Amino acid sequence: MINYRSDVAVIVLTRNAGTLWKTWIDAIKKQTITVGKYLVVDSSSEDDTAQLAKQAGFDLITIPAELFDHGGTRQFAAQLCPDAEYLIYLTQDAILKQRDSLAKMLAVFNKNKKIAQVYGRHIPRPEADFLEKYARQFTYPAESEMRDYRDVQKRGFKAAFSSDVYAAYRAEALRSIGGFPKKILVSEDSYVSARLLQANWKIYYCAESKVEHSHDYSSWQLFQRYFDIGVFHCNEQALFKKIGKPDSEGLRFLISQLYYVVKHRPILLAKAIINIAIKYVAFKIGRYYRLLPSYLWQKISAQKAYWRPQKVDNIPMVIWDNQPLEKLLTPFMSNKRALNSQYIVNKKSLQITQNTNDCVTEKP
Repeated sequence: MINYRSDVAVIVLTRNAGTLWKTWIDAIKKQTITVGKYLVVDSSSEDDTAQLAKQAGFDLITIPAELFDHGGTRQFAAQLCPDAEYLIYLTQDAILKQRDSLAKMLAVFNKNKKIAQVYGRHIPRPEADFLEKYARQFTYPAESEMRDYRDVQKRGFKAAFSSDVYAAYRAEALRSIGGFPKKILVSEDSYVSARLLQANWKIYYCAESKVEHSHDYSSWQLFQRYFDIGVFHCNEQALFKKIGKPDSEGLRFLISQLYYVVKHRPILLAKAIINIAIKYVAFKIGRYYRLLPSYLWQKISAQKAYWRPQKVDNIPMVIWDNQPLEKLLTPFMSNKRALNSQYIVNKKSLQITQNTNDCVTEKP
């Protein structure tokens, strides 16, 4: 039985999603619920990502790739779903593995009206390497848990950990803290979780709702990732002063990983130690990135767009006032033609305009 949830929007941010995109679409269409809106915000993909999204019947917004921001773009998408009471965010490489994954995630909100965010369990892909599989196992255990501000006092920033790879938000709660930050390098999910906990909302890890998701980073990609995390810690020092740092949790992971490798795959011990060294050095360099020449920041970072002068701040942020999508978009339209499901953020004017190639219009 398929249930319809008009109060839910599914949001996915895409950029050259590749061959996995068809699998993503198939998985979302096989869910036991359908939702009021499926919104794709595409960063000017050069493959068939946008075309497949339209064929699937999804609403499509296209933005210039250089204007993408992990926080600002998610907030932009949220504001285009004013009627949704629940916002489900997925990344293009997170594949729902159960037909009732979304249903299980949404059911959590009925447990407690103060639950603001729910994130699901990541299952590594079959081809993931040994170390990556253990990282997923450690970070996303088999037991669910609910956390509130009391856990922040005990566990610091670790209590605010979450993942927007697969997460749902109560829209009311997200609005109450001002939504996602408009400019942030990485970790927008944990940043928002921390803000929610500070505002006495609760977050929930739902191990029963799963996605298949893992990474196969090269040494350089791993360095870039942890450099960016270090930059995030540098830029958000005010937040960490209030809720504490996750240092002890990181140490616990490193010790447990080394023990696990020695016990089950000792041949990988050297690789594990090298990866730990890469992460540590990259994080420390990122943590003190302002001591480096500024031209190196973008060269090292994996998030090139973040460092460019022209940012997502310039994309018109429509008011989140529970108006219909058409009314929200009207002030940014270049004409009064009939609305359809595709709009384009013009690179020069930074205005949302209609794709006249696909639009059905009245004859003059």
